[in-house]
Amino acid sequence: MDLSTAFKQYWPFLLLVLWFGYKWWNARKVAGLLPGLKQRGATLVDVRSAAEYASGHAPGTLNIPLGELGRRLAEIPKSSPVVVGCASGSRSGMAKLLLKKNGYPDVYNIGTWRKFLP
Repeated sequence: MDLSTAFKQYWPFLLLVLWFGYKWWNARKVAGLLPGLKQRGATLVDVRSAAEYASGHAPGTLNIPLGELGRRLAEIPKSSPVVVGCASGSRSGMAKLLLKKNGYPDVYNIGTWRKFLP
């Protein structure tokens, strides 16, 4: 099997691997930036459901479930960085897009909420 044939046959798998690799790399980068973002007064937002949040969360995080985020934007200041997290990074990715669309200039997706922990 030549490279061209392999690529044509396995491109969906390769794309999936690249996507998860990017999510992993980006979450690590944001986790490294977290101490500096906290010093700048970052708001840490956990977008999991209230039940998920109640079962475990990082101290200092604000719980705004993704489905409520659009209605509760006033609780998040635009003047400081915002770091969003959830169970895996997917919902927080959607939250980041929603915040950016609503004029939040400095938004980061940390991925899993556990990365908020020291």
